[in-house]
Amino acid sequence: MKIQEFQAALAAAPDAEMQWILPSGTQVQPHAHVTEVARIDKRFIDCGGKLREESMWRLQTWVAEDFDHRLTAGKLAGIIAKATATIGAGDFDIDVEHEEGVISQYPIVSTEVRGRKLAVLLTSRHTDCLARELCCPPQPVKKNFLNQTLPTFS
Repeated sequence: MKIQEFQAALAAAPDAEMQWILPSGTQVQPHAHVTEVARIDKRFIDCGGKLREESMWRLQTWVAEDFDHRLTAGKLAGIIAKATATIGAGDFDIDVEHEEGVISQYPIVSTEVRGRKLAVLLTSRHTDCLARELCCPPQPVKKNFLNQTLPTFS
């Protein structure tokens, strides 16, 4: 999800309590705080030697002993507006960093209003080879019994 889409969802339900749904389907405790809003700029070389750059936004959650705390969509929208003024806006993807045994980053897939809550659905992040044409062996051409090349779907 892009930051602008996320901001629109927050603005559409300003009184809704935030509900973070992990990829497993479990939810982060309802008293979680957003303790950090960051813009992550990454410059790296892929395994094929190509210089790459990417930028994204990250929200860091933290669960404390403040059991009465409830973050609303409107309050989070205000926090993000302050961050935008400081770290800049852009059409960036947004994810959530959360610690559940280990610190993990979860891209935001979508949001949906569920009663008095704004559910933020998170997904898993995966690694990938960015230079497959250089690093990976060519895939064999598949042929049928008449020795005709079959279409491949990816």
